[in-house]
This record gives sequence, structure tokens and C-alpha cells, in this order.
Amino acid sequence: MTAHANERAVDVRGLRKQYGDVTAVDGIDLGIRRGEVFGLLGPNGAGKSTTVEILQGQRTRDAGEVMVLGADPAAATRAWRSRVGIVWQDESAPAELTVRETVRHFARYYPRPRDPEEVIGLVGLEAKASSRIKALSGGQRRRLDVALGVIGGPELLLLDEPTTGFDPAARRQFWDLIRLLADEGTTILLTTHYLEEAEALADRLAVVARGRVVAEGVPAELRDRYGTGATVTWTDTGGTPRTERTDTPTKTVAELMRRFDGEIPGLRVSRPTLEDVYLRLTGQEDAR
Repeated sequence: MTAHANERAVDVRGLRKQYGDVTAVDGIDLGIRRGEVFGLLGPNGAGKSTTVEILQGQRTRDAGEVMVLGADPAAATRAWRSRVGIVWQDESAPAELTVRETVRHFARYYPRPRDPEEVIGLVGLEAKASSRIKALSGGQRRRLDVALGVIGGPELLLLDEPTTGFDPAARRQFWDLIRLLADEGTTILLTTHYLEEAEALADRLAVVARGRVVAEGVPAELRDRYGTGATVTWTDTGGTPRTERTDTPTKTVAELMRRFDGEIPGLRVSRPTLEDVYLRLTGQEDAR
């Protein structure tokens, strides 16, 4: 995080949005510090994308206070919009243009864009720079979407499921890009269904369910706060695997050591993962 870490790039209080009889966002509060990578997690329909759309100024809110980079997105100016980059789930660029033409074209919209060739390299599309967009694979198009989101050198980058369709190598390259942008001081809001991705990138996380924030904090803190006990696994003297859920794993292991007089066959102690915590907080624990 930057020296401005105590300043808020995003400040949301009591955000609400209704679609007919459906409440998409039901009183969300968020505070994202400048230079922070903030992860927003939740199942489909939890209100994540609606929240991001409101922060970007593309959707109106029904109630609540929202300040993004010191301004209300509902009254956003062109100058303010140039400071915010966004990667939507369903971006699409002109199919007949090449990757290089597209990135250069979008660069003209911003007062201080990044170098187009640098951005093409950052998203791993050097070999496809002269290819037309219609010839790209789904994953390559997604990389182009990311390039268009960062070409303006935004102060705030909103990423809505950015690595959908990425293979593992492309996802890791994207992670490197996010870390680079964060080191440069960019504030990043990331929504993702990949819990490993959220844990690898986010300084803090908020879990959203049914339009509300149900938990917020550093990933390790969320595991400690909402994780339930540990699982101790071993093999008994007859060769049968055994498993015990316990809040005192050290005590359990000590008892097993006395029983086996030392080495415990097949011993493994596992604590709740972020995925375990996420499923519990969103009411999906029984769906595993």
C-alpha cells in the first residue's frame, strides 16, 4: 500500500438498489483505502456486480452515500471517469480491429495513458498484437479486456471476474500484473469466484450474501474468526483411516502420540481454508 493508505478511495454507506420486487443491494457499507487491493466475494446474485456498476457510475442507486476518488459517481465528469478503469465480465471490442489498433485507439480517450506496447506486453499478447480480435480465443479476448481496463493508467481499477476463461498460466500472469499495479499505487477492487485468487491478491476481503456484507477483514483474520476447528487425520493400528474434528488439535495429537508411543501413521492436521469460511458465510456449506 502507498503512503496514502489511510485515505479512502471508495467510501460507501447504506447502499441500496432494488429491481422491482428484488433487492439486489441491501445496505452495503464499504471503505477501501488508496493503494489497497480489495476483494469482493459472493455467490451469483449477491449484489457484487450491481455494486461495482454503481461505483463506476453506470447504474443509479436507490439510497445510500457513495464517494469514489472524492466524487459521487452519479454526478461523474469526464475527467473523473478517466481516473477509473474497469474490466467487465462481458467486454467486447470491434472484431475487425487488431489488438494493437484497439489498444492504441482506447489510449486516445485518456489524458495520460500507459504506453500501448507496454500494456500489450503486460497482458501477454505480444504474439497476437497484429491479430484481429475475431481471431482471438476466449482467453485472449479476456486479456485484451484487461489491457483496455489499464491503458488509461487509472487511479482506481474495478475488476469484475477478470480471469474468467483464463488458463492457469494466464491467471498467474494476471496476478503479476495486479501486484505491479498495486506496487505503483493503483487502488484495485476485485470480484472473483476464485478463492485462491482472492487470497493471493487481496489485502482485505468482504463477503457479500443476499445484498449485505456478512464479513470483512484480512484473509487470515477471516479464517481465524469464522473457521470452525481443525481436522486431524491418522491411520489406526488396523490400517483404517480415522478423522476427528476438534477445536484443540494440539491436544488431540498429544493423545495420539501417547497411544502410538511416538510416530503417528498418516498424521495430517488441516485447518479451515478460505473456501470453507466463504461457503459457511454464504450459506453454501452443505453444497460441497
